[in-house]
Amino acid sequence: MATKLYVGNLSYETTEDTLRELFAGVGEVDSVTLITDRHSGRSKGFAFVEMSKEEDAKTAIAQLNGTEVDGRTLNVSEARPREERPSGGFGRGGGYGGRGRSSAGPQHRSRF
Repeated sequence: MATKLYVGNLSYETTEDTLRELFAGVGEVDSVTLITDRHSGRSKGFAFVEMSKEEDAKTAIAQLNGTEVDGRTLNVSEARPREERPSGGFGRGGGYGGRGRSSAGPQHRSRF
């Protein structure tokens, strides 16, 4: 069964190919996903590497955690399950405000 690893503290210059080569030196790599900013396309400084065998993943953690790549010391650990996030709607913070409001904010009317 494949094991997903979290790779943190990456340099913004580190590529998926660099990570694939690094982890392939330890074992068979199924996939590499470098996480990037949606708007700028720039790396967020972490990635996920999926290894085919659990033994290879454990070896990768032991051998690669704390090693330097592109001037940064890597943090390599087993990835935690993804937490579910609320989808859309209220409670997300920021955004455009509620319905019926002008750009100046809510209109308050005095009774007097």
